[in-house]
Amino acid sequence: MKNIKLLIAGLTKRYGAFVALHPTDLEVAEGEFLTLLGPSGSGKTTLLSMIAGLSVPDDGKLLINGQDVTYGAPYERDIGMVFQNYALFPHMTIAENIAFPLKMRKVDRANAMKRAQEALELVHLPHVAGRFPKELSGGQQQRIALARCLVYKPSIVLMDEPLGALDKKLREHMQLEIKRIHRESGTTIVYVTHDQEEAMTMSDRICLMNGGRIEQLGSPGDLYFRPRTPFVADFLGESNLLKGAVTRAEGGQAEITLAGTGTAIRVSAHQPLSAGAAVRVMVRPQNIALGETSQSFTGRVMDTMITGGLTKLYLSAAQLGSEPLVLSFPTSVNTQSFGIGSTVDFGWASADAVAVPEQP
Repeated sequence: MKNIKLLIAGLTKRYGAFVALHPTDLEVAEGEFLTLLGPSGSGKTTLLSMIAGLSVPDDGKLLINGQDVTYGAPYERDIGMVFQNYALFPHMTIAENIAFPLKMRKVDRANAMKRAQEALELVHLPHVAGRFPKELSGGQQQRIALARCLVYKPSIVLMDEPLGALDKKLREHMQLEIKRIHRESGTTIVYVTHDQEEAMTMSDRICLMNGGRIEQLGSPGDLYFRPRTPFVADFLGESNLLKGAVTRAEGGQAEITLAGTGTAIRVSAHQPLSAGAAVRVMVRPQNIALGETSQSFTGRVMDTMITGGLTKLYLSAAQLGSEPLVLSFPTSVNTQSFGIGSTVDFGWASADAVAVPEQP
């Protein structure tokens, strides 16, 4: 079992009467890539700033490598930080930028430059050592900022929206680069983003936050396929959420009667459910198929959208309630066109529909 690098117990932050972070418990293992995900105001940046020592908690404890650093200064925490704005020194060469943290730690110049070159090898940019930051692209500068952080081998690397300033294609490339660097370096990373796809792509675990609390903590697959609340189901990926109530449940399966229609459907149940409990039934658009299935319905096409690789149909189905549904499938040159107002049969397998308890 891996060592616990970061241990948070009851950590709390208030600003007057406003609670920015309710009492929070969290463990991060050595070598783990944990992402703090959530909308603006969810508490993720507040939590990161307390881990970094940039903000003082009102209650709770924070341990790094078993040492209590709750009220310690940032330089006492053996952490590195990577920001969105790179924060490279424009008058220094790339090698000098990377070696700077070592210089501050009294490492001799020859050894510092050797380690800087090794860090450049890790981020696949050994050829830019003599250049200046302005001569590099945004993606290259971000890799240099990461190399500068890794060169002194901190216990934990904190990354605060580091890819926010990059365009979509470069951002996706950098996600893969950071994953590779994490895999090769074995560094413990705590990463903050509001981008759900970024979190799904990069993380070992996701800590999804909402209203200053941890809404759900688990692997990307756990949150995507087994959401514990409607917020998780709605925030992570696109989903159809149908209101209903439990008729009966046993053995990981449930029968749900949909609100306003009386339609009964079979679904998966990953949490204990009692008869009569209010739930949302989550069905992902890509899990809805055209044609007859084990649970089939008829709908009217309200709109269509081609997003490139996917075609989406927006459907109205009286059997399932008043809210429109969206289904998606891969786009091809032979993709059938669907006229607005036309009728289609569709459905899904019961294993692809998940009952999520309504929050009290």
